[in-house]
Amino acid sequence: MGPLVPDLISNELNLLVGLLLGIAFGFVLEQAGFSSSRKLTGLFYGTDFTVLRVFFTAGVTAMSGVLLLGHFGLLDMDIIYINPTFLRAAILGGAIMGVGFVLGGYCPGTSLVGAAVGRIDAMVFVLGGLAGMFVFGEAYPSVLSILTAGSYGDLTVSQALGISQGQFALGLIVVAVAAFAATTWIERRVNPESGARAFPRRAHHYAAAAVLLLGVVLAAMPDRKPSLLAKAASPDFQRAHPVERMSADELAFHLIDGGRTVVPVDVRDEAEFAKMTLPGAVNVQPAAMLGKQWRSLLSEEHKKKVFFAHDEQTAVRAATLAAMLGYRNVAALEGGLEAFSRTILQPAAAGADEAVTRFRRRASVEIAEMIKQRGGVKPVRKVRRIQGGCGS
Repeated sequence: MGPLVPDLISNELNLLVGLLLGIAFGFVLEQAGFSSSRKLTGLFYGTDFTVLRVFFTAGVTAMSGVLLLGHFGLLDMDIIYINPTFLRAAILGGAIMGVGFVLGGYCPGTSLVGAAVGRIDAMVFVLGGLAGMFVFGEAYPSVLSILTAGSYGDLTVSQALGISQGQFALGLIVVAVAAFAATTWIERRVNPESGARAFPRRAHHYAAAAVLLLGVVLAAMPDRKPSLLAKAASPDFQRAHPVERMSADELAFHLIDGGRTVVPVDVRDEAEFAKMTLPGAVNVQPAAMLGKQWRSLLSEEHKKKVFFAHDEQTAVRAATLAAMLGYRNVAALEGGLEAFSRTILQPAAAGADEAVTRFRRRASVEIAEMIKQRGGVKPVRKVRRIQGGCGS
């Protein structure tokens, strides 16, 4: 389901799961008091900071979950959609939404929650939002230049600051804990009837310490992709965990036989793959194996995945990485594509044994014809980025 690497939920159930999550999300918002415009606008008057606490809690929880799932290989971070950053447009839109929030007492998500429980002001707000959407749609060509002002592409805060995602997570958690403490202090003095007066201080101190410790753990976690790639390239690790080699003759035999039991995996770049590759090969960059794009193909245990590149060592690194990720029945092409070309594709390089010589000459003709036709080359499959938006 979505960017989860293991397909725990089929695509057919995605919409149903989304519906149930939406209902649960709305229920939580209503239970937190977000169906009341008075409670929501209390944030701006310093009398009730429930909105800030819930948003910070949701942000820290989601951020921590994403980083931990990504670190343990359960979430494909590369296909999570990042909304493009249009800085000036975002500032203008934030200002407009902020004014609307103060005046109307709702934001889009909370207005639907309020309308669902029968609040008339929320229903009016929803109708106003729909009217605004209609006007915006009609005026879209005229305001397009404003919407795309200040473009920075798919930029994240950690990238902009030049720090790791874990370090940003620690910083955000520190800000969240400080905001909780400051707003509780303000609310207790501004609003005598505030529920913040009943907060159990000791429990909150323990919770703050626990979440700060979580931030330290997130900041200390190594980036999974570079660390795994480096480990797979380590000669010591390769010697301790050797992968199978497949000879050029054996691979050639499988290719002539139709390639029913092997999958040639070309780990060269896309340009080299497009120029020339082996029959039936798929182009898989080593780093892409850490995501979900090739999971189903690499998980086919009844087929041997034969990794190859120009040289044998590059293929060994890729095969080692695949084995580290739990994929079975993997091998590296012995001698690489260069050795395969010398042994199979060039008849002059045939061996002394008569049977071997006949086989290689036959293979050179048949495989060369298959390469020329490129009928067996499988197209590179692209996984769409999972898109989402603000639910509030």
